[in-house]
Amino acid sequence: MTLLDAVTEGPTRHLTTLDGWRHFVADPPPPPILLTAAEYAALPELDQAIYNEGRLDHHARLLVVATSTVRHTVTCGRRLVVLNRHAISARRGLIVSGPAGTGKTIAITQLGRAHELLDRARHPNGHDRIPVLYVTVPPAATARMIAAEFARFLGLPVKSRANITDIIEAVVGVCTDTRTGLVLVDELHNISLTTRHGAEVADTLKYFSERIPATFVYAGIGIERSTLLSGTRGAQIAGRFTLVPSHPFPYNSEWKGLVATLEDTLLLLRHRPGSLAKLDRYLHDRTGGMIGALSHQIRGAAIDAILSGTEKITKDGLQAVPLDVAAESPELLASGPWE
Repeated sequence: MTLLDAVTEGPTRHLTTLDGWRHFVADPPPPPILLTAAEYAALPELDQAIYNEGRLDHHARLLVVATSTVRHTVTCGRRLVVLNRHAISARRGLIVSGPAGTGKTIAITQLGRAHELLDRARHPNGHDRIPVLYVTVPPAATARMIAAEFARFLGLPVKSRANITDIIEAVVGVCTDTRTGLVLVDELHNISLTTRHGAEVADTLKYFSERIPATFVYAGIGIERSTLLSGTRGAQIAGRFTLVPSHPFPYNSEWKGLVATLEDTLLLLRHRPGSLAKLDRYLHDRTGGMIGALSHQIRGAAIDAILSGTEKITKDGLQAVPLDVAAESPELLASGPWE
């Protein structure tokens, strides 16, 4: 294996597995040192390629910015974990809800990361502990499918002949033994209480929350306007869960700070500091204030700048990065269930 292979090669890890989650919690590798244009030009061709791959990998990583939504979610979540610490039943939970691209997954995973790091600090020798469990709700999920997602995260084998009761008991047993204190359930909007399977999935999650002594945190699109909070089942969820809304950012000091923070992470040889911050109004108009679209556009433009050799981000470079449909057509948001 060449040095270039070592830079680019790496296993694909998913948050919905224990190995992937632990990799996420670990500190990311340090970014390459930003060279001057002259220092870069003096490098041999192979070393330039290796250096470029390191910078491409750096810009490909999703930088987590401590937005107000992230801070609020972490604060509310940690508060609930403490309040639930000695609860026997009726533990309180958290729902993060809003349009796509507003940072819901980032918010709940940062809460999970903070919880796990704190748990590790309190129990430095607790290598057998699994403080956090993260799953996503599959489309058209059934109760058995959601139970299998819990088992998959924990690395438990799910045999085709295993019934849902066996799976649930195995999951509850492992979570109890490993002191799971926080359960993150993403893509909650894939559940519809108007269908039998959807109602059964909601019941299964509720049963897990009663059996596992942990704080449950949900995230999804437009949950407050969906069927999940209506009817008898919905009333039970609404009565136990605090809602944290996520939303597009207005053009204000926080937005300007987000752009400046992202600019500080750039590793481009000829980028003039502050030139991206001057485009913060354009970036807001282009992305509709969506943090996901902003991150994608800036990181995409940085990658293009390295690949093309321009080594700087310009307005033309930003315009060349296509965004998602929601960011390109903000009128679609007005008709969403979060209105």
